[in-house]
Amino acid sequence: MTLQSLPPLERRYRVTGHPELRVTILDVGLACCALEVGAAITAGLLVPQVSIDTDSDGCVVSVLLISGTVTDALAPGVIRAWGALEEPRLAVSFGACANTGGPYWDAPTVTKGIDQLIPISVYIPGCPPRPEALVAGLVRLARPAVLTHSDQSGESR
Repeated sequence: MTLQSLPPLERRYRVTGHPELRVTILDVGLACCALEVGAAITAGLLVPQVSIDTDSDGCVVSVLLISGTVTDALAPGVIRAWGALEEPRLAVSFGACANTGGPYWDAPTVTKGIDQLIPISVYIPGCPPRPEALVAGLVRLARPAVLTHSDQSGESR
């Protein structure tokens, strides 16, 4: 089985303590950082939603959450996942491996940061970042400056 043959794991969440924030996350969890996403859900920091809630403008933001080492072989799948998200869309780089290649940065087949492939709105540092850091990053996405500086392609201006 390859990344190309896997169905996307897309979920809708409400962020605890921030009732105005609703996100649809396509989690491309590639390593240990992905476990911290599960920890955020288990701890009740992210609450799965049955239906999509919209903001006052009727807008739902799709978020591509990249965690773990992205290799050259995985890069096309990540780009396809980004392209498959409905607009408006934003991307979050979660953890040292996604941000910069992490401890594997000097391997010839490791992407030296996911921002070489897709536009990133929020970087969350750590190895691995704590679940609370994930929530803080998602809350940063809700700031008007992040949302209004994203054009239809999702690229930050």
